[in-house]
Amino acid sequence: MEVAVIIPALNEEQAIGQVIAEIPRNLVSDIVVVDNGSTDGTAAAAQAAGARVVAEPRRGYGSACLRGIAELAEPDIVVFLDGDHSDHPEELPSLVQPIIEDRADLVIGSRTLGRREARSLTPQQVFGNRFACLLFRLIYRRRFTDLGPFRAIRRSSLLELGMSDPDFGWTIEMQIKAVKRGLRVVEVPVSYRARIGQSKISGTLRGTVLAGYKIIGTLLRHAWR
Repeated sequence: MEVAVIIPALNEEQAIGQVIAEIPRNLVSDIVVVDNGSTDGTAAAAQAAGARVVAEPRRGYGSACLRGIAELAEPDIVVFLDGDHSDHPEELPSLVQPIIEDRADLVIGSRTLGRREARSLTPQQVFGNRFACLLFRLIYRRRFTDLGPFRAIRRSSLLELGMSDPDFGWTIEMQIKAVKRGLRVVEVPVSYRARIGQSKISGTLRGTVLAGYKIIGTLLRHAWR
């Protein structure tokens, strides 16, 4: 099965080359880095490392992911991976295996179930993730341990979901829509480490508040619908 990787990136010049270098090339046929308005050398570094680079000037994690999807040919599986080197790209085979074996349509890489470096997640990230997962369980009667960005999904299922969130609600929107549509969703343990550089979300008070507001708002909005 053909696997494509989408990496949303904003000012990740220091990390993006390492991320791309650690992706298993024997398994992945296409690597698309979506430059989300970087003011450093992210695009040049990604290109030098062998990735296809496209630009998405409209800021937002979801906007970058949507642009990446639009740039793909027709892979069987799409993997989303952060560009800050916090995820472990070498664990990609275990992420796509349940789809290859036809045991799942969406696979979430769970940092909670896997090995996590000390201080790789801030206390507010840990609390917010647990709270969002608890709300998800109460509203949708489905248990998840993480809303992690490292995930794989069957391309046909991804198109079926009709993803639309342009910002921080992207990951929770995908899980909500997958559960509502009866897709087979599983979690696999993944490792997590301290990112290179400062986070644009958890690294600032404004980013943390906005992300939390958007995630909880997305949960409640879909529940109301």
